[in-house]
Amino acid sequence: MCCVVFPPLFSIFAFATCGGYTGQLRVSVDCIEKASSNLSIGIDFGYPFRLHQVSFEAPMCEAMRRERVFLIGDYSSSAEFFVTIAVFAFLYSLMATFIYVFFLNKYHENSRAPLIDFVVTVVFSFLWLVSSSAWAKALSDVKLATDPDEVQLLISACKDQTNKCGSVHGPRWSGLNTSVVVYNKRRSRGCTLTPIQIINC
Repeated sequence: MCCVVFPPLFSIFAFATCGGYTGQLRVSVDCIEKASSNLSIGIDFGYPFRLHQVSFEAPMCEAMRRERVFLIGDYSSSAEFFVTIAVFAFLYSLMATFIYVFFLNKYHENSRAPLIDFVVTVVFSFLWLVSSSAWAKALSDVKLATDPDEVQLLISACKDQTNKCGSVHGPRWSGLNTSVVVYNKRRSRGCTLTPIQIINC
């Protein structure tokens, strides 16, 4: 199998798993005044992970009062950069495959084409490395910011030890983990992201 086959697949996995992600966590607030309690507070978030814009209502455990709580962090720049590079890499890989299938002879006749292809491939590979590294770090921060134990610290009622707060369930990360794992597997195979030259893996 040639590396020219893998880049479109890797890029599809990258922008599909990251760009299409939605997650949910749930926490509980058990007040001394049971009527004020909410044992299943759902918090939804997703791409592009502007968590500071994600809010939810939580009981204040004071005479049925409620407060609006916002998550912390904005990781949209890393996520959008990663998805953008993946989309362009996918389109470029398709174009490269089309050229090899239908215009291979003309490609070899043009002495400048291999050099241009090489330069573009190096640029894409570098951008892929940078964006993937940034996204891997951002994903770690997103996991921390949406950890139910960390979210509880944002709720005023949970700061009062007389109230009991807990985690119902955390987000599922299998999709986002896939985007990082696919990148690492691509590197381990030694394939460039958008190869124009056919190189046997």
